Amino acid sequence: MINPQLKETVLDPACGTGGFLTCTIDHKKQLVQNDQDERDLQTTIRGIEKKPLPHLLCTTNLMLHGFDVPAVRRDNLLSKPYSDWGASDKVDIILTNPPFGGVEEDGTETNFPQKFRTKETADLFLALIIRLLKDGGRCAVVLPDGTLFGEGVKTRIKEELMERCNLHTILRLPNGVFNPYTGIKTNLLFFEKGSPTKNIWYFEHPYPDGVKSYNKGKPIHIKEFDLEKAWWNDRENEAYSQYAWKVSAEEIKNRGYNLDIKNPHQVADELESPEVLLKKYQATEKKISDIQDEIIKVLSEALK
Repeated sequence: MINPQLKETVLDPACGTGGFLTCTIDHKKQLVQNDQDERDLQTTIRGIEKKPLPHLLCTTNLMLHGFDVPAVRRDNLLSKPYSDWGASDKVDIILTNPPFGGVEEDGTETNFPQKFRTKETADLFLALIIRLLKDGGRCAVVLPDGTLFGEGVKTRIKEELMERCNLHTILRLPNGVFNPYTGIKTNLLFFEKGSPTKNIWYFEHPYPDGVKSYNKGKPIHIKEFDLEKAWWNDRENEAYSQYAWKVSAEEIKNRGYNLDIKNPHQVADELESPEVLLKKYQATEKKISDIQDEIIKVLSEALK
């Protein structure tokens, strides 16, 4: 969906073992026609990885994909002051799945402006991504549900995102996509820097027929995304209405930048009113109490 072109610089600021980078290389190789194109390919892929083992595996991975000079640096981008990132550091495309659920070392947050200060890794990366994109730059990022509905610093980062970027698509993934590593629900956010958000399209990825969750033995498969690919350039088509819906930026602002919006086309569970449920609960509670009293009576008789 991002469709990196040959001369566009692509960065993964938390690249792990290099999955996004190698997919980008494979995608760009289809555009290589001569030696200059090959040089452009080699100089436009960048990765940063903090941990030594994933960094080593990523470097090996890129070498196996034909990279003579490893394009991955071992570093933590969050440790550099936010204000030090200049025009020469900016890139055309960022593709990343930053760590989430973790916290950074004490003091890391002080590299960021006061309004963005938090120890949560995913939040800091999102703030940095916005900074590192060129105007017109594109991003696709994997983020947890907590980012969508979180408040405080998360709200201020989402406001920054929507003011400075066109957050045009949020793909909501179902449970179990990252099993067995985490059960946290995740989302794919697609945005382009340079103009504020006017509307956000949501798409809820459905399970295939007969699947209730993903696991290590039955993971999500790329073929399942054919549905999103067909919808991507045909968003108003009624054929996809059960999965897709559009929300205005104004509505998001009125919700306090809460992006956690459920699919309005889903059939809601038909629950009874609280009054009816309370009466049923009280009746059940009395029935249990009566049975307990009967048991105590029988035991007392037996002891006599």
